[in-house]
Amino acid sequence: QVQLVESGGGLVQAGGSLRLSCAASGSGSSGSGFSIGTMGWYRQAPGSQRDMVAVIASGGAKNYADSVKGRFTVSRDYAKNTVFLEMNNLKPEDTGVYYCYATRIRLGRPSSDYWGQGTQVTVSS
Repeated sequence: QVQLVESGGGLVQAGGSLRLSCAASGSGSSGSGFSIGTMGWYRQAPGSQRDMVAVIASGGAKNYADSVKGRFTVSRDYAKNTVFLEMNNLKPEDTGVYYCYATRIRLGRPSSDYWGQGTQVTVSS
């Protein structure tokens, strides 16, 4: 089993910045013997579906939703299986629950998808 734990959410004013973190850890049979491929962030705004915000592959390739390009930066610490989301120039429409996402690599290929519990980001105008 792999657990994803997010942190860094909160309430900010429009134009402000926030940094989210998510660390993947193993438990039970996973122990510490697991490999993570893609990591990223998804967002679910009130009354909306959960959509991709930013992802970063194991090789470093990044993809962003059009709405956050130029404002958000996704990065990761490979040694710590941690992904970050630096959010700048936040807008009220960025409000939502941000979920950490990761794929587990087993036998050299993606195997299981994991989701964090979500962290609330609220941007006030």
